[in-house]
Amino acid sequence: MAYTINKTDGTVVTTITDGTVDNTTTLQLFGKSFSGFGEGLNENLVKLLENAASTAAPTAPLKGELWFDTTTNQIKVYDGTSFKPTGGAKSSSGEPTSPSAGDLWHDTDDDQLYVYTGSAFLLVGPVYTSGQTLSGWKIETLGSSGGNKVVSSMYVGNSRVAILSKETFTPTVTQSGFASIKAGFTLNSTLSAVFEGTNTQASNVDVSGTSNTSSSVIAGGNFLRADTADTTVGALTVDNDTGVIVGDAQELTISVTSNNVTVAQTSQDKDLSFTVNDGGVTKTPLKFEGETGNITLTGVTTITGNTTVTGNLTITGEFENSSSEINIVNDAFLKLNTGNSEADAGVIVETGDTDDARLFYDVSENRWTAGENQTYSKLLLLSDMTDDGDGNKGTKPLTTDSSTGNLKVTTLTLAAVGSDITSSSSTTSADVITTGQATKSLKLWGGSVISDDSSNSIAGNRYVETSAPTSGQGANGDLWFVRQA
Repeated sequence: MAYTINKTDGTVVTTITDGTVDNTTTLQLFGKSFSGFGEGLNENLVKLLENAASTAAPTAPLKGELWFDTTTNQIKVYDGTSFKPTGGAKSSSGEPTSPSAGDLWHDTDDDQLYVYTGSAFLLVGPVYTSGQTLSGWKIETLGSSGGNKVVSSMYVGNSRVAILSKETFTPTVTQSGFASIKAGFTLNSTLSAVFEGTNTQASNVDVSGTSNTSSSVIAGGNFLRADTADTTVGALTVDNDTGVIVGDAQELTISVTSNNVTVAQTSQDKDLSFTVNDGGVTKTPLKFEGETGNITLTGVTTITGNTTVTGNLTITGEFENSSSEINIVNDAFLKLNTGNSEADAGVIVETGDTDDARLFYDVSENRWTAGENQTYSKLLLLSDMTDDGDGNKGTKPLTTDSSTGNLKVTTLTLAAVGSDITSSSSTTSADVITTGQATKSLKLWGGSVISDDSSNSIAGNRYVETSAPTSGQGANGDLWFVRQA
């Protein structure tokens, strides 16, 4: 009678007739009354014990059948399509072949564990190889006075580079390079560890140092601060026409428009002052008054070049011109002592005397007065003069009578007089002659080069002689008067 062999799920594997052997599966299945079944049965038991250990998979496996692959030294199970590793970790230097999802592989070269995802082996850990030694994050517990603190330590090559903590504390057990742990990220001080690279934002800058790492890595202490007074040893350049703005209300601005520079006091009716330290005393030599628009100059001020003043120029103190050039005033009048009570006023010329030379208006006399060295005289008026020098001797200066042009004097002595008449052209002289010269001219009204006393040798004039003229004397038209000897 034939046997029907069924699987666990009830499906038929095969039907074995009497006296035969079935090789449908990995094991030999014997029919009723098969002669010599004992050897085959025992071999079946051995195969079950060794899970069909071989370099080749069973040729007629059933789903769920185990096979020990002697090539990879793995126990594998048939999934209905192929043999897959049954799980557990496989230690080898290379990736296992034909892995199944969830299989673990221990890389014996790097001492790292991988899991098969179904498509590739994914590293489980550690993240560093055995040659790299401890590198990456390690969760640690550090003791402190406030209790144990859980931190994440960053290691590289078995050296702790940084500690990440949620709170600030001081470890009770000394941690090399970490005297205290800050909330956040703390770097190992013994390694001189720094953050380096590009950072888009930072809450704080350490300004305790001024030693630059390089020309492009600048210490925090070399940056100008905006929250307190600071100093720079370099030039400060504002490469923008908007310029510089100073003051809590932005009162002072320095700006540029079309290369023209403007310094502005922007607060209404407020001043712009320039001060100096004069021997420890602050003085204001120049002030621009916002309320009036006036300019105030105090002390000795030097202005080079031309200066135009629109409006009144008020000077408290002296006006001094240090050059030798003439001061030019285009106005028709120069007004002095404006707004003051009546006082002598005028022009003073500095000299080497006790008192300088002066031309001034004497208000007590209502007269212009001039003089030098404290000796002054009134300037003459026409009413101060006279044409009667005889009647006002030594009291008034002389002038001609306004109607006749006469001038009366008792005596008149001329220090400068004309010269004798020596030629016919002498009549052109306008010099005043003496009485003697007038008498002599009356004598010389002849016209010959010869005379009885040899003193009237003037040709072209009239002659008076005691004898008639001789040949060669005189000229055409001359007159000759003969007088008795």
